[in-house]
Amino acid sequence: MFKAVILDCHNLFPKLAPHAFKSIDILEGDGGDGTLKRYDFGDDGGWGIFEKVVYDIKFVASGDGRCIYKVAAECYLKAGEESKEEFVKDSQEKGTSLYRAVESHLLANPHLYA
Repeated sequence: MFKAVILDCHNLFPKLAPHAFKSIDILEGDGGDGTLKRYDFGDDGGWGIFEKVVYDIKFVASGDGRCIYKVAAECYLKAGEESKEEFVKDSQEKGTSLYRAVESHLLANPHLYA
């Protein structure tokens, strides 16, 4: 999951959710810690209200061969924009849906990131 979500999301996310991601480009770094990526969201996003979004992503071992995926986001609104609570809830649901799609893809194709 780590390799797919952190190191190769720029290839995988647009394939699994083209309605949500037009493209993801690495602007700086090698994909590891401190890498700077540009996400161009699709029509299903509503992300145009943000100047930038900074993510802190962590994988924590759960002890049974699985991991817990934790995401914190700092969202910086463009001048004059307002964030609405329903947008935040919708974004959380879409994020959960995306990671379930990644998990299903990896279970169906275990050789991809072995």
